Amino acid sequence: MAVGSAPTVELDLEPYRRELTGYCYRMLGSGFEAEDAVQETMIRAWRHAGEFEGRASVRSWLYRIATNVCIDMHRHVQRRARPMEMGPSSPPDESHLGPLHPEATWVTPIADGVAGPEHGDPADVAAYRESVRLAFVTALQHLPPRQRASLILCEVLRWQASEVAELLGTSTDAVNSALQRARATLGALPGEARPRPLDETDAELLERYVDAFERYDIERLVALLHEDAVQSMPPFAMWLQGAVNIGRWMVQPGPSGCRGSRLLPTTANGCPAFGQYRPDPAGGHAPWALQIVEVVDGRIEAMNFFLNILHPERLFPAFGLPLHLDG
Repeated sequence: MAVGSAPTVELDLEPYRRELTGYCYRMLGSGFEAEDAVQETMIRAWRHAGEFEGRASVRSWLYRIATNVCIDMHRHVQRRARPMEMGPSSPPDESHLGPLHPEATWVTPIADGVAGPEHGDPADVAAYRESVRLAFVTALQHLPPRQRASLILCEVLRWQASEVAELLGTSTDAVNSALQRARATLGALPGEARPRPLDETDAELLERYVDAFERYDIERLVALLHEDAVQSMPPFAMWLQGAVNIGRWMVQPGPSGCRGSRLLPTTANGCPAFGQYRPDPAGGHAPWALQIVEVVDGRIEAMNFFLNILHPERLFPAFGLPLHLDG
């Protein structure tokens, strides 16, 4: 790697941004924090480029920096979660909605376009989708940072334990011990059904979902859900379980404000997603929620609605979605 000038260093580092973003996202549980962590990684690498001696690869050097950045950031925030980890499901009644919780409370989504594989090898895409599922990223947050790094590097990114030991400045035995403890912690958590790759039938299911939601035909929408489907709505801790309860919730006075919404497709966390725009009293449609839809066995298993309250100026643009729809 050339270290004589900053522009050359930048060209050498930039190709790693995408995979580093995916790594930092799994470490931190926040798409925006992941991008901030990668930017800080690049800045630190830029500043210390003259100290890089070439004994390790550029890639492992950057991952070492990124790991330290993530551990530093993790010291200042609580463990992120989903509403399902905050407490039991609620009845479909607005009186249970409760207060807004700070953004740092939640595992938040990431756009596949900034972290997913650049090339469409089916095996790589499938592995990526599994490793950024909201449930898996949430489970990772139960691990201490060094255990989390060991698990992600060894079992998601397929590094050798000896490589991870060098990166973390520890022994191979210590890495293997950390992996054993991490697996035990994750194994004790409740398991969830794994979404499989979408096929043509699932694509038709999503088309029916969009049509039912935009028509606000709740009976048709509920028919697309698994009987035990869940709906969550960060930054509210309230969540619902059961297709019937979700249907009852959607016609409550507040939620029924979604009538007349429009949905624009995108992808997030390896799943189909939609930007939901509610009617704007000033005209057109305003951003309301990023919906991440999880499909299992031909029906919708989860509807994760990240309300635009979380990052009103950043959330939709991060997923390639406009800030307003005219007409």
